[in-house]
Order: sequence, then structure tokens, then C-alpha cells
Amino acid sequence: MQAPLHERIEALLAPLAEREGFELVAVETAGASGAPLIRVFLDRDGGVDLEAIVAANRWIAEALDAQDPVNGPYTLEVSSPGVDRPLTRLTDFKRFEGHVASLKTTPIEGRASFTGTIVAVDDDTIMLDVDNESVRIPYRAITKARLKGTVDFGKKGTGD
Repeated sequence: MQAPLHERIEALLAPLAEREGFELVAVETAGASGAPLIRVFLDRDGGVDLEAIVAANRWIAEALDAQDPVNGPYTLEVSSPGVDRPLTRLTDFKRFEGHVASLKTTPIEGRASFTGTIVAVDDDTIMLDVDNESVRIPYRAITKARLKGTVDFGKKGTGD
């Protein structure tokens, strides 16, 4: 059985991203299999600016066209992960301990959605503080996870 498209693309792009000085945060696919939308999220120390995105778009498109994991037309979106950064690996959860995350899971005691602070991470479990209650989430139960970013617009000036 062939791996899902996003996993094949991630395997193709991860070493290229590293070579180019990026962290491949996530690959998402959406839309019809005949012409999918491929979203590639990249990051690096100091962040990702527009110039870096344009350059990355070129080498990503070249790699996709050369290896053709899609077998046809596709739409490519390349961006930074933004404030709602996807958490796709156990190491992501460890890296962002102390931050608030939103998780979708297979049902755990009748619940499949959790938002809370990442308190601890062990070999296969994420500990979240959800409304002052500790909740253990098995890593294998997580179907989607993102940081819950906050934006500080600062204080409005007084016009002085």
C-alpha cells in the first residue's frame, strides 16, 4: 500500500528543506486527488520572509515536478507556519512546552477536542493543562494539533 500523498511529499522535501536551511514544519494536502492543493509550511531561525518563500517555491516546485508524486496538476502554497503553527512530531510538542495548543484526537473518554497548555511530554504522551485539570493525551491518538498563537498589537498611542 502506498503512503498518503502528504507523507510522500514530506519525505521528498525534508532533506531538500534542510539543505536549503529550512525546517519543514508540515505538508498538508486538500482538494480532489486529480488536482490537489499542496501546502508546505517552512520555518528557519529568524523567521521566513517573502523573499525566502519565493525562493523556496522554486525548489519545491522543481522537486515535485521532477519526482511527480502527484501524477498530474496541483496547486502549491508555500508559507511560514504562522502563529497557529502545526505540531506534527513529538519533538514539536517538547519544543513548545509551556505554550497553548489545540488538539483533535480520536475519542478519549468521549471527547475529541482539547485546548490547553502543554505541560510535559514523555515517550508517547502529551500532558495538557485544560481548565486547571491535567489531561494525558496519547501521541498516537492525535489527528491534528496546532499552537494557539496570540497576537499582541501593543498599546494604542495617546497621540502625544
